[in-house]
Amino acid sequence: MEKIGLFYGPAKGSTEKVAEKVAEQIGKDKVDLIAVKDSDAKELEKYNNIIFGVSTIGKETWDATRTANDWDKFRPEIDEVDFNGKTVAMFSLGDHITYPKHFVDALGWLAEKLKPRNAKIIGYVDTKEYEFDESQGIEGDKFIGLPIDEDYEAHLTDDRIKKWLEKILPQFQ
Repeated sequence: MEKIGLFYGPAKGSTEKVAEKVAEQIGKDKVDLIAVKDSDAKELEKYNNIIFGVSTIGKETWDATRTANDWDKFRPEIDEVDFNGKTVAMFSLGDHITYPKHFVDALGWLAEKLKPRNAKIIGYVDTKEYEFDESQGIEGDKFIGLPIDEDYEAHLTDDRIKKWLEKILPQFQ
C-alpha cells in the first residue's frame, strides 16, 4: 500500500487528536499527518490514498461573524486538484447533542467538492449506530465517512476508528 496523506483541520483540538489516533492505528510510518492550515491543496497531488479529517460546527456559528478556520483557505483550493485515480476516505467530528440537526454536515460539503473531481470515496458508515436529527453528510442510509463525537461519545472513538480502518485500508492502493 502506498503512503496515506491524512489532511486534517482544525489543528490543536479534537480533530487533530482523532487524526493522530487514526495514524497510530494505521501505523505512523504509513501515514503523513498534514494540518490543512499549514498546507495547500497542491500537496494532495503527492498521494493516491487520502484521508480527510474535518469538524462540523453548528449553523448558528456558520451564520455568525467569525474568524477564518483552517479549512477556509484549503477548501477552495480543492477545486484545482484532479482526484482521478485517488481513493479518499473521510472522518468528521460532530456533536450529536448540541447540534443534532447538523451532525457531521462537513462530510457532505467535502463530498460535494470531491465527487465532481473524480474522487473514489470509500468508508461509508451505517447511520443506525448514531443518534441525530439531520445531517448533510448522508447518502442513502449511510454517512459518507466516519462520524466521531468526542464531546459525548469519546469512549466509542477508538473502536469506531478500528472498525472503519478494517473496512477502508484494504481499498487503498
